[in-house]
Amino acid sequence: MSGHSKWATTKRAKAIVDAKRSSAFTKLGNNITIAARDGGDPTTNFKLRMAIDKAKSVSMPKENIERAIKRGTGELGGAAVEEVMYGALLPNSVAVIIKCLTDNKNRTLNEVKILLQKNNAQLTDLNSITWQFDQKGVIHVKTQNSISKTQEELELIIIDAGAEDFSEDEEELVVYTDPKELQLVKEKLETAGLKISSADLAMVPKEKVSLEGEALDKVIKIFDLLDELSDLSDYYTNLE
Repeated sequence: MSGHSKWATTKRAKAIVDAKRSSAFTKLGNNITIAARDGGDPTTNFKLRMAIDKAKSVSMPKENIERAIKRGTGELGGAAVEEVMYGALLPNSVAVIIKCLTDNKNRTLNEVKILLQKNNAQLTDLNSITWQFDQKGVIHVKTQNSISKTQEELELIIIDAGAEDFSEDEEELVVYTDPKELQLVKEKLETAGLKISSADLAMVPKEKVSLEGEALDKVIKIFDLLDELSDLSDYYTNLE
C-alpha cells in the first residue's frame, strides 16, 4: 500500500508541476505573439528577442516558440491575443498595475475583478495608479555568474553602459535604464562580460509602501492568486 500511496503522491505532484509549466508556457507564448506583431525576426525586433530569451530560459520547446511567432505575424489562425491593463488598490494603499494577455477581454476582466473582490481589494481607474510609476528598462544581472569583477568595477561597467541607476542584493544587480536605451545598455553589459538573466520594460514605483506581519501576508496572498491567472502576463506594485 505504501508503494501505491507514494506513486499516487508523486503522480499528483508531477501533475501540479506539469500544469504550472503549461501555464507558464502559455503566458510566455502570448508574450511572444504580442511582440511578433511588430515583426517576426528577432534580430530586428528587440522586444521579440527579449520574449524569446525569456521563454528559452525556462526551456520552452522550440516548436512552441515558432508557433507563437506565427500567431503574432498572422500566419496562423485563431482568436487574436490582446494586451489589457488594469489598475487595482490592495489593502494598506498597495497599488498594482495588472497586465494580461487574452483572447477574451470580458472573461479576463471578470476573473480579475472576482479575485480582487474576494480579497478586500478592488479595481480602480488605471490612470489613478500609473502616475505612481515610471516606465523603465529593467535588467537583472546575476553577479555570481558574471565574470570575476570587484564591486567597483561592476559599478563602473554599469555606469559606462549608460544606465540611469542600479540596486543590488547578495545574488544580483538590478539595472535601470531609459526605456529607449534598454537594448543598447543590455548589449554593452553583455559585451563587458556580465551575465544577464532577464531584460524587459517594467513599471517602477516612484515611492514604495512597506508592510509587515499579517498585513504583508494578505497582500502576498493576492499576488500569489494573480500569478495563478492563466491570462496574467505581469504585474507591477509599489510594495517594498
